[in-house]
Amino acid sequence: MVRPPMESGKKIIAPSLLWMVIGAAALALLSTLQKLHLGVSLHWSGYLLPLLVGAGGGLAMYRFFLRERRQFAALVQSEERYRTLYRKTPVMLHSIDRLGRIIEVSDHWLTVLGYGRDEVIGRPLVDFFCDDSRRLAAEVLPRFYSVGNVHDIPYCFVRKDGSQIEVLLSAVSERDNRGSFRRSLAVAIDVTEYNAKAREIERLAFFDVLTGLPNRFLFKRLFDQSLAAAGEGRGLALVLLDLDRFKGINENHGHQEGDALLQAVAERLRSTEVAALVVARLAGDEFALLFELPGESRDLEPTVRALLDAVARPVNFGPRDLKTTASAGIACFPQDGGDASTLLRHADSALATAKATGRNTFSFFSREIQQQAQAQQRLEGALRRALDNDEFFLAYQPQIDSDAARIVGVEALLRWNHPELGIIGPGRFIEVAEESGLIVPIGAWVLRQACTTAAGWQQGRAGGVRLAVNFSPHQFKQPDFVANIEAVLAETGLDPRCLEVELTEGIVMENTEATLMTLADLKVMGVHLAVDDFGTGYSSLSYLKHFPFDRVKIAQEFVRDIPGDSDSAAIVVAILGMAASLGLAVVAEGVENAEQLAFLRQHGCREMQGFCFAPPLSPEDFQRLLASDTFAAAGRFAGCAPLPPDRA
Repeated sequence: MVRPPMESGKKIIAPSLLWMVIGAAALALLSTLQKLHLGVSLHWSGYLLPLLVGAGGGLAMYRFFLRERRQFAALVQSEERYRTLYRKTPVMLHSIDRLGRIIEVSDHWLTVLGYGRDEVIGRPLVDFFCDDSRRLAAEVLPRFYSVGNVHDIPYCFVRKDGSQIEVLLSAVSERDNRGSFRRSLAVAIDVTEYNAKAREIERLAFFDVLTGLPNRFLFKRLFDQSLAAAGEGRGLALVLLDLDRFKGINENHGHQEGDALLQAVAERLRSTEVAALVVARLAGDEFALLFELPGESRDLEPTVRALLDAVARPVNFGPRDLKTTASAGIACFPQDGGDASTLLRHADSALATAKATGRNTFSFFSREIQQQAQAQQRLEGALRRALDNDEFFLAYQPQIDSDAARIVGVEALLRWNHPELGIIGPGRFIEVAEESGLIVPIGAWVLRQACTTAAGWQQGRAGGVRLAVNFSPHQFKQPDFVANIEAVLAETGLDPRCLEVELTEGIVMENTEATLMTLADLKVMGVHLAVDDFGTGYSSLSYLKHFPFDRVKIAQEFVRDIPGDSDSAAIVVAILGMAASLGLAVVAEGVENAEQLAFLRQHGCREMQGFCFAPPLSPEDFQRLLASDTFAAAGRFAGCAPLPPDRA
C-alpha cells in the first residue's frame, strides 16, 4: 500500500502513538464516569487491549464508545425514572447523607409538612423534629449508620405552621464499594390520627369520661403499684368517699345538674391541700383517694375532714345552688390489709358504718366493723338460700274500722323461718336485702303469695277486704314494676280493687315526674295507693297533694307515745287534720292499748292496726277471724292462735 507524501514542515505522528494517547484519554473519561454514576461499573475492560495495539484499534475504539454511550444513556434514563418515582410516590420519603443532611425528599413529604424543596435540601433532618424526637434521633442515628437499617421508630415532625404530626419511620442505608455509608432511603408513615384514636380508646378505658379522673380499673392498677413500691415503714391510706343522697339530687334536678355537681366535687378533691397520690371516680357518686401515711392513721383525720368540708360547699348552677354532703370510709396499709382488694373491701365497710352513723362523717376500719361486715355477708348468703328453700312465709294483721267494729283491711307481713334462729321479723334482714338487691325477688314472692292467698278469700266475707302489700324503693324503681303487679293480679285472679300498694314517703319524693306516671298507671289499673309510715320522711303537704293516694298510715313511732308525749300527740293530730283536708283516709299503726285507741277515735281516726286488736295471724286464723266477724277491742280475738309478735 502506497502512503501519500506528507507536506513539508509538518510533524508526522505515528498511528500507534496516536491510538495510545486516545486510549489513555478514554481511560480517564471512563474513570470519571464511574465516579459520577454512583459506583456503577462501566464495562470497558474488554476493549482496552485494542487501544494499545497500533493502527488496528480504530474499529475497536468505535465499538467501545458506542457501547459505553448506550450504557451511559440507559443509566441516565434509569436515574431520571428513579428520581421521578421517588418524588412522585404518595408516601413521605427522604434521604440523608452521612452528616444527617437532607439530600432528597418526595413531593408528598413536602406537601405534608408544608415546605418548599429549597427550604429543606441541605438542612439537617433533625431541624424538622420536635424536641423529644431530636433527643431520640441522637440515640438512633449512630446505630443506624453502623447497622444500616431501623424499623418503626416513633418520631414527631413539626410542620411549617408549627403543628405536629406523628410518624413511624423506617430506613435502609446505601453503601459504596468499600461498605461506607453513602445515603439513606427512609419512609415515614403518618400515624397521627391512629395515635389520637388509640389515646382516646385508652382514655375511655382508663379514665372517667365525666370528670377526667382515673376510673376503677386504672385506680386498681395504680393502687397495686403504690403497694408494691411501699417499703417497710411506709404506710398508705385509702379513703372511699360517697356523696350522701346524691340520687335524689340527680333525679329531682336532672342529670345535667347532677353531672355538674360530680364535676365540681371531682375538681375539689383534686385540689386538696394535702395532695393525694391518686384521686379516682370508681362509680356513680363514689370516689377514691390514696394518701401516703408517714405516721399514725389518726393523723389523717384533719385531711379527711377538710375533704368533707370541701364537698359540702354549695355548687352554683344557674339560679340556684346545689348542696350535698359526703361520708368517707378509711382503711390503712399495712394494718388493715396487704393488698388492694382487701383494703377496698375494708374501706367500703368503714364507709357503710359512716353512713349508718349519720352521714357527713367518716369512719376508720376496725375489727368490730369487720365482724359486722362478715355477719352481713353471712346474712346475705342465708337470705339467698332462704328464697331457694322456701323459708319465708307471710302473716296477716287485720286493719279495723273502730266505728263499724269490723275488719276492713289486712296487711301482709313478711317473716323468715330461719333454720337456726327461728322465726324473725323483717327488721332483722330487710336492710341487707335492700343493699344486696335481694329485696326485688323477695318482694316479688311476697306479692304473688299474698295475692294468691287473698284470692281464696274473695268468695266469702273477705271480698270487701283490702290486702295491703308494702313495696321497697328497689321494687318501685324497676321498669316493669306496674307490669309485674298487673301480671300477678291476672295470674292469681285477685280483683285489683282488693290490692293496696303501700309506698314510703322517700320513694315518691325522689323523682316526682316518673313517680306520678307510675302512680297514675296503678290507679288506672284500679288498685288502692297508700303512704306508709307517714311522718317519718318528707311529710310535705305540697308534695302529697299532687299524688293520687287514697290513704296515709301514721307511723307507729308516733302512735306508741300518745297520748302521754305532747310532741307525738301534736304530730298525730296534725297528720289527721292534713289528711282530712285532702280527703285522705288514715290508718294508725301500732295501736296497742285502750288509751291510744281512745285518743285516735277522739281526733277522728277510724281505721287502726295493732296488738290492741290482733297480732299478725296465719292465713287460716285470719280466715276464721273473718268468719266470726267479732273482736274484743281490749285484747285478743277468741279462738285465734297468734303467731310470735314482731315488734321490730
